[in-house]
Amino acid sequence: MSRTAPDIDEPADPEADQPPPGDDHAFLGHPRGLATLSGLEVWERFSFLGMQAILVLYFADTVVNGGLGMNPGTAASVSAAYGTMVYLVSVAGGWLADRILGSYRSVLWGGVLIACGHYAMAVPTAAMTWVGLGLISAGTGLLKPNVASMVGKLYRTDDQRRDAGFALYYMGINIGAFAGPLITGWLGEHKGWHWGFSAAAIGMTAGLIQYVLGRRHLAGRKHSAEYPLAPAAMRRAVWSIVGGLLGVAVLATLAARIGWLTMGRFVDLLTLISVIAPVVYFAVMFRSPRVSAEERGRLRPYVVLFLASVAFNFILFQAYSTMMLLASTNAQTSILGFHFPASWYASALGAFEVALAPVVAAVWVRMGRRQPHSSNKIALGVILGGLSFLLMVIPTSGHGGDDTFKMAAWWIVGSYLLLGLGDVLLETSGMSATTKLAPKAYASQTMALWFLSLALANGIQAQVVKVYGKVSVPAYFGVNGAIAVAAGLAVIALAPWLKRTMHPVH
Repeated sequence: MSRTAPDIDEPADPEADQPPPGDDHAFLGHPRGLATLSGLEVWERFSFLGMQAILVLYFADTVVNGGLGMNPGTAASVSAAYGTMVYLVSVAGGWLADRILGSYRSVLWGGVLIACGHYAMAVPTAAMTWVGLGLISAGTGLLKPNVASMVGKLYRTDDQRRDAGFALYYMGINIGAFAGPLITGWLGEHKGWHWGFSAAAIGMTAGLIQYVLGRRHLAGRKHSAEYPLAPAAMRRAVWSIVGGLLGVAVLATLAARIGWLTMGRFVDLLTLISVIAPVVYFAVMFRSPRVSAEERGRLRPYVVLFLASVAFNFILFQAYSTMMLLASTNAQTSILGFHFPASWYASALGAFEVALAPVVAAVWVRMGRRQPHSSNKIALGVILGGLSFLLMVIPTSGHGGDDTFKMAAWWIVGSYLLLGLGDVLLETSGMSATTKLAPKAYASQTMALWFLSLALANGIQAQVVKVYGKVSVPAYFGVNGAIAVAAGLAVIALAPWLKRTMHPVH
């Protein structure tokens, strides 16, 4: 029996880990497997961002209305802590795929955990909410860093379709980001929050079904890891992971029972880890004997870009926390007589990114060698993120302490337009710079570096948003927006040094 199961699951053909033939143009001129992976990402982002669009509203809603009754600052802080945990776990997800599980199995089990987490959150009890968020964090950590690597395996190194394939893949991500809040938001605000979580669960299940059905079109579909540990080392690693998880669970339970591990302290602990992890990661790379002096020189400018990513994503992630809270209390929810849930504002971000990504790409192609340096593109993205917050100072000012004012919908839509454009500029240039500046010895861990910047942004957000609702709305958005703009201007000021030290990035 122990031999039969692997023989069924493990493809016997030697091409299981090879890219499809170059003449595979079945999906819009691309390999058929791209449809499978893009479809999975549509549904994963549908469920993840659909749930996140209503999560902070669920936390802040009254218990009578089915919420958890948190004050706005606490609701935004806990939501940010959840994001911190997702991206911290994602750092480990890439290693588990490389050394133990393999990409296909990591994505599969990650999706199963995500679906189970959403189904748990569909149960209308607070306890199941926390269980569900834990499962989703673990599942996203396994799935997110490995789907993109599977897309890369669909193309041979010299295949000219690779960049266009990734463009289609990211289009799928943004389609899911657009559609998710529309469905979950309407259900959450009209039928109940747990109905919205149920829709997210069904979406992730649909993604898993089409992923399994399309498996035969995927390169890297073998269950075995690409760089597996030796059998003895793998056994030790598995037992260490299981033992560590059980130990942490026992300690956390004991600490919670004696009253030490409160929600506030858990949030603080995640923030602390999000700060320590990148510091340790960079320290290891700078001091590693496997990193040459030339590579060490390129790491220094990358630290600047890493911090720029933190500054921008600190603003971006608040599109699903403080901006949602502001929209739910102080924004009109009607356009031209059509009424909609406040959570639908989150869909505007995905829509703008879908629309703007090809425009930005076309502009860069047209400019050719005259286009800005990567560091300036990233700086411009950060500045646009800051301006999206500064824009909110205008409609929230001059109300004389009246918290019941209502602003026109176009203010938040305009803020998301700036934020979406900034995201397109920063994410594409940032990921490209990460892959080119990372030392060769750490090339396989470049996604971990990027996820650490996202974890740190969420970790900082988890602390800053605690003051939301305690200070005036214009002051909150004005100060945070100004800091982001200042960070972007600082990167521009460093442009001459960055251009000299970032070679071969142009």
